[in-house]
Parts: sequence; structure tokens; C-alpha cells
Amino acid sequence: MTSDNLVVLNALDTARTQWYHVTAVIIAGMGFFTDAYDLFCISTISKLLGRLYYYDPTANAPGKLPHVANNWVIGVALVGTLSGQLVFGWLGDKLGRKKVYGLTLILMVICALCSGLSFGYSAKAVIGTLCFFRFWLGFGIGGDYPLSATIMSEYANKSTRGAFIAAVFAMQGVGIIFAGLVSMIISKLFLMSYEGKPFNKDEVLSTEPEADYVWRIVLMLGALPALLTYYWRMKMPETGRYTAIIEGNAKQAAINMGKVLDIEIQAEGDKLAQFKAANEYPLLSNEFFQRHGFHLIGTMSTWFLLDIAFYSQNLTQKDIFPVMGLTSNAKSISALREMFETSRAMFVIALLGTFPGYWFTVFFIEKIGRFRIQLMGFFMMSVFMAIIGIKYDYLKTNEHKWTFATLYGLTFFFANFGPNSTTFVLPAELFPTRVRSTCHALSAASGKAGAMISAFGIQQYTQDGNVQKIKKAMILLAVTNMVGFCCTFLVTETKGRSLEEISGEDGRQHETQLKTSKPVSSHPDEHMILH
Repeated sequence: MTSDNLVVLNALDTARTQWYHVTAVIIAGMGFFTDAYDLFCISTISKLLGRLYYYDPTANAPGKLPHVANNWVIGVALVGTLSGQLVFGWLGDKLGRKKVYGLTLILMVICALCSGLSFGYSAKAVIGTLCFFRFWLGFGIGGDYPLSATIMSEYANKSTRGAFIAAVFAMQGVGIIFAGLVSMIISKLFLMSYEGKPFNKDEVLSTEPEADYVWRIVLMLGALPALLTYYWRMKMPETGRYTAIIEGNAKQAAINMGKVLDIEIQAEGDKLAQFKAANEYPLLSNEFFQRHGFHLIGTMSTWFLLDIAFYSQNLTQKDIFPVMGLTSNAKSISALREMFETSRAMFVIALLGTFPGYWFTVFFIEKIGRFRIQLMGFFMMSVFMAIIGIKYDYLKTNEHKWTFATLYGLTFFFANFGPNSTTFVLPAELFPTRVRSTCHALSAASGKAGAMISAFGIQQYTQDGNVQKIKKAMILLAVTNMVGFCCTFLVTETKGRSLEEISGEDGRQHETQLKTSKPVSSHPDEHMILH
């Protein structure tokens, strides 16, 4: 970085990787662990809810959530998440990252606990209560997206920033694993004492009465990691970039960062007024759109398209598992056994397919770059989903179930070693400090809009197990991913450069602000403007 930048920001960019960087990853990452657990554990219990509250003696089949109820149980948290992202993202820029960071955890703790309660005994009362509290749970979860990404990007040095932000997001993979693991353990413990008969032998007793405790325990346990993280999150100081650039207090920024990072920072005020004056333009201005408009369109569109596919994979896998042979026919097992098998299948897919992809991104993002990883991920997801959609009749047979499982797992792998990680990283780097949290929130909210399309739309194709509908869904998702591939060209490579250089806050015009998507050299002397 040249002398155009503030000393405190130079110090942050060039600081060696220290223990506090790792601590920040853990503190921010535990929020994402909780987010993923809370969002995805609902997939392990939704069939159990159908058996408990929607059994129809005349149907000669296990109880099943009606389509509308199923969509709302699974999708209402996504609606809350979208809302929370916009509100907390805006507050993060207006009030500061630290001031609102703890509120998200408090909301998550309270609503996770309340999700296991019911205001009444009827199906309508139980599902209504669950949906109410999961909306507000999602609201708290939504706040974690822009705040965690922004805080981590502003703490990190420029050589490892992408890896640290990706590591925070990788905790989502751990959360998905634990959603399956905890559901599997709790259901197994109850099975050991209360296992009922298969549905085809006793329709009534196949749904164990004790199962009503199981889903509540699984949901309420989501409060624990958020509760454990709260104290440490409150001890984090405000980021040096926000304190210096937005609050205009370079001295306090130097003091804050000097407390947690082993770096020598000299407070300076000479350049601060000039530095702030060059970055006063608001989000809704011609100057912002000239500088960053294409990037915002790029981050919003790619995250939107990615989440249509990603959440379709996660939320509909309970319907795909029986076809893959990972779970038994519902009529041949009890309610708790069905939950156990669904959780076990989710755990295995997450462990072997989902989890590795996140950490491949962490290890390779500073070598390959965000741009190339995102292009590769979208392309490979499209290929594997197209194969599944076209050859679905062939793959769903018992002889080819492991081929099906492998292809399905590879779509998860390349989602996470691909756009699911990079769409989280890029909005935290491309935009100026004054609107960084808001722009990340807008991008993330676009993603959740895509996830809602998945929950309220794509699920309609998979819920009944109709072969032709599932084939259409997979081909549609393959096309969606190819559109995401094309939209990736609206963003650019950011590795190896400071946040101020990328966003133009240092007063110079850089390639990032032009309408280009070509990866650029990370060498500090090679600032070529691309046309």
C-alpha cells in the first residue's frame, strides 16, 4: 500500500497472522455454526412433525405435513433471515459493527429456546408457534451474515483475508454436520427406550408419543453455542477501519487494535479529514453506482442464483434420500426410526460432501483466487445436476444408488468449494467501509430470496417423489447455475490487495472499480488498469 492510506490501515494490512486473528475466526464462526444448525436441523424433524400432528387414519400412510405447512415450517426462518440481514446490515454501518453484534446472538438464543415451546395442543397451534419463533430466529441469524463477514474482513491482513473470511463461513459446514449428528444422537437415545412398531404393523403406535420431546430438544439445543459465544463477542473491540474512517478517530482505532494485535501503530490525524471527505458518498448516489454498481449487481445476482440451488439441495434431501437408498420406506419403520435414518443420511452427506468443500476453499482461496473458484464451482454444479436430471430414471434404481449418492455429494462439494463460499467473501471486500455491511447485507438478502424460491417453489417438485417433477427440478437448477456462472463476470478478483485499494477509498482509481472481471495481479507494483 502506498502512503495514500492511513497508517493504522497499513498496519492492519501488513500485520503478521496472530492468535487474535484465529480467535476472531472462532468467535465469528461460532455464530455461523449456530446459524447453520438452526437453519438445517429443521430438515431432520419435518417428517416427524407430519407423523405427530397430521396423521389421517383414512389415508393408509404415515402422517405428512401439508405442502403449505411444510413450506412455511422450512421457509419461514429464511424470510426472517432476509429481513434480519437488511436491518442489521444497515445498523452495522450506522451504529458500528460491535454495537449490534451481540444483539444477533441474544435474539438467536431466546428464539431457539422458544422454538421448542407450543402455545396449544392442536397441529395449528404447534406449527403456528414454531413458525413465529423461527421467523425471529431467522431475523437474528440474518444479522450474523453481514456483521461477521465485515468484522473479519476489517480485522484481517490482506494476504490472508480471504482465507479468514472463508474460515468463518466454513463453520456453516460444521453446523450442518452437527444438525445431522445431534438429531441422530437424540433420536437414537429415544429409540433405545421407546421404539415403536413399523407403520405397516401398527399405524397408531408407529408414532411414538415420546417423539414429541425429540424435535423440541433438537431445536432448543441450537441456543447453546450462541450462548457460549456471547461473552467473547462482547469483548471484541470495534474494528480499526470503522473507528478511523467512519467515526473519524484514528487515535482510538490505533488504541483498539494495539490492544488485541501485536503491532505498533502511531496515531495520525493529518490525512483523516481528507480521507473521510473522499468517501462521503452514500449508497444511493451516482458516484456509488459509477464506482461499484456492477459489483453490487454481480454479488447480489450470483448469491441469489447460488442459493436457489444450494438450499434446494439441503432442504429437499430428505425427499431424495429414499430414492438413493439411504433411508427406508416410511411405511416399514416407526416415526423415530425415520428421523434417525434421515439424520444419519444428512450427516454422512454433509461429512463427505459438504464439509470438505468449505475447507478446500479456505486452503486454496489465496492461491487460486475468489473469481476462478466461483466460476469452477458454478460450472461443476451445473454439470452434476444436469447429469442427475437427465439420467434420473437410471440413477434411482437400487443398482446405481451409490453412483447417485456420489453425484449428489459432488454437487455439495463444488457448491462449497465454489460459489457458496465466494459469494460470502466477495461482498465483504469489494465495497467501501461506509457501506460495506449494507452491501453485504443486500447481497446476502438476495441469496435468501433465492433460498425462499427453493423452500416455497422447488420443494413442490420433490415432496411427492414424482420422478418427472424431480427431473425437471434438477435440470432447472443446472440452468440456474449456468446463469450464475455468467453473472460471475460482473465481479473481479480481490486477493492480495487492501480493502481501501479494492474499493478506491485510498483516493486512487483501481481496476476493481471498472467494469471488468478479469483476475488481476496481487503484486503491489502491478496496478494495471484493465479495459
